[in-house]
Amino acid sequence: MAFSSMETQTFLPMGILLSGLIGGLSVALFFAFYLRRKRNEVKTAVAQLPPENTNNDRASRPSIHAKNKSHSHSKPHVSAADKGRRHHPLDLNTLKGHGDAVTWLCFTSDGRSLATACADRVVRVFKLDDASSKSFKFLRINMPSGSHPVAVAFCKEASKLVVGAHNISGSSLYMYAEESRKPSEEANQQSKLPLPELKWEKDQVHDKKGILTLFGTSATYGSADGSTIVASCSEGTDIKLWQGENGKFLGAMDTNQLKNNMAVLSPNGRFVAAAAFTADVKVWEIVYGKDGSVKEIVKVMQLKGHKSAVTWLCFTSDSERILTASKDGSMRIWNINVRYHLDEDPKCLKVFPIPLQNEKGLVLHYDRMALSPDDKVIAVTHGCMLQWLSFETGEILDTADKSHDGDITCMAWAPQPLATVMI
Repeated sequence: MAFSSMETQTFLPMGILLSGLIGGLSVALFFAFYLRRKRNEVKTAVAQLPPENTNNDRASRPSIHAKNKSHSHSKPHVSAADKGRRHHPLDLNTLKGHGDAVTWLCFTSDGRSLATACADRVVRVFKLDDASSKSFKFLRINMPSGSHPVAVAFCKEASKLVVGAHNISGSSLYMYAEESRKPSEEANQQSKLPLPELKWEKDQVHDKKGILTLFGTSATYGSADGSTIVASCSEGTDIKLWQGENGKFLGAMDTNQLKNNMAVLSPNGRFVAAAAFTADVKVWEIVYGKDGSVKEIVKVMQLKGHKSAVTWLCFTSDSERILTASKDGSMRIWNINVRYHLDEDPKCLKVFPIPLQNEKGLVLHYDRMALSPDDKVIAVTHGCMLQWLSFETGEILDTADKSHDGDITCMAWAPQPLATVMI
């Protein structure tokens, strides 16, 4: 009996183990058959699809390197086809070579050169002998270490350029002029542009504040000697005048508001007008002595009528009228040719509604504004949009909805028609 008991205990676990092995093998065979059938179904479905275009797929799939590169810059990606396209029928050409955003630009009085200030710390002076050319020669001015150019203004002589820059100590002004050459050097280097020389430098021109705008003009009013005066407007409340050729400080003005928006000189050098935090525009007169130099700067009038801050303003070519654009949704033309010394106030000649609205129907304001040399057309911007308006009626003449890939930071009319070579 004892033997029989041990035999029963030995065969019972072996039976259970054998049953488990047989069950597990059956499950494995079932799943293997199921997966094989599903694999065959997928192959059949794929075979019914049209053949893939391997080349297109490779071209449309960005590489890891391309992704990293696109994220390292804030600029939108522009394809080779987009680079060659024109944004508008009036789009004549594109000046290439900048390594970052252009913050300011200005023409020489003859329109043959264009200076640009760029965030890549380089000032470039392009020679526009043929505005329709595929490439342009340009003079490169590398700024001193730590200085970032924000604005430029030509002196009376096209070979002299005043540059406003930001640095760790605040803001500075530099004047560069083309290096003088000997006749023998000119003969050997006719194809090369002359190198710039730093002629004068002014540091901390607005204490710790940066420069918002920089405008220059030849002083021709009254007894003025015809030299270049430059107005630098700070982010604070002060505006300063400088002699462009030698950097002499000529005087200062204060808007006495929280902050400035911009300041500009009249073409004849008689007035300085400034837009600041409030709705009023302040105007000063530059008084010249018998010797042609600046004698004093006197506040003479205020332009009152806007209900909100003025974003931009400009003078007409005769220096007798001012055009203003405001956040209140209107543009105004003012006559400042008045006898202010007899307490005669400037007169508002016209009021135009700004013909620009968003999706909700709210009137938008213009960021930048420039008046054509003949005082007939107003160029205005909002973001990347560029519009042309009639100076007489304020009506829209034309619109370029996306004139740039990014917001427009500055614009200027060429004083003279740009030269083009027709072939």
